[in-house]
Amino acid sequence: MATDRILISRTDNIGDVVLTYPLCAWLRSQFPAATLIYLCKEYTKPIVQCFGVIDQIVCWDGIESLPSGEQVRVIKELEADVILHVFPRKEIANLAKKARIPIRVGTSHRVFHLLTCTNRLNFTRKNSSLHEAQLNFHIVEPLGCKHIPTWEELQHLSDGFELSKQYSDIHLPIDLQENAILLHPGSKGSAVEWPIQSFVSLALKLKGNGIPVYFTGTENEGIGFRSAIPWQEGITDLSGRLSLEELMACISKTDGLVACSTGPLHIAGILGKKAIGLFSPRVPIHPGRWRPLGRKSMALVYREDCVTCKKGKACSCVNQITPEMVFQQLVMHE
Repeated sequence: MATDRILISRTDNIGDVVLTYPLCAWLRSQFPAATLIYLCKEYTKPIVQCFGVIDQIVCWDGIESLPSGEQVRVIKELEADVILHVFPRKEIANLAKKARIPIRVGTSHRVFHLLTCTNRLNFTRKNSSLHEAQLNFHIVEPLGCKHIPTWEELQHLSDGFELSKQYSDIHLPIDLQENAILLHPGSKGSAVEWPIQSFVSLALKLKGNGIPVYFTGTENEGIGFRSAIPWQEGITDLSGRLSLEELMACISKTDGLVACSTGPLHIAGILGKKAIGLFSPRVPIHPGRWRPLGRKSMALVYREDCVTCKKGKACSCVNQITPEMVFQQLVMHE
């Protein structure tokens, strides 16, 4: 089996892409001479640019807008020996087949993979007890992976993640204090969100203990919570003011971040910051699946045995996590 050029396809969101880093690091360790190519969205390219183990980045956005014949040509020109459909996408699976990539690996639980993949792995993500970063390793079973990494092994594989110099040196719209904490209330619907009133109470407690606080989020998220933020020295609203690259730089220059299960939480975790995630124990959004990587990360749930969550029903038990509980976790990481 030729493995000179391996194409990793994950064209979804920030946190999902961050959690492929251990897989990419494993591929580099197993195939040191191979060219590793990452297919992602333009939006997540700044994340992949921090994957020092990746040799080439290709953005799906530019390919998707091309006529079908041109799409096939672009994929063919990558000269991939293997494509790993880490995130299943029908259009990309069809293209990989048309481009005659020899080894095409995907999950058997996607019907379109039955016609487009040469190797189909029988695993499902939705109801698995494994972490998302562990589940990714099923895809490389045809490349010789016989062992799903433990949590500690995932941490070891993640240690090589570093912020790209172009982002660590980026000019920021504000001078940040190193001991600051970022609070990121929004999740774009990916999680059960902690109430903004709880974030505000935490901000006031941190400020009262001499810790500067910065609120982050998109402009739309900021519109939703901005009016609730206390406008006083030591509490700053950065929502709508930062690009992804600038947000990554902010995270790298501060002490930690508090959020629900969302991309910035995963960035903070893999950068080795205090990444405090607020979770529901409900499948499939529970912390066993989505807690952030990183040796200083922490996943908080109010009750692991929440009856409503165990039944798979919508529940607001995350609201019972108190600002004091989060504050104590931040202090414990000192």
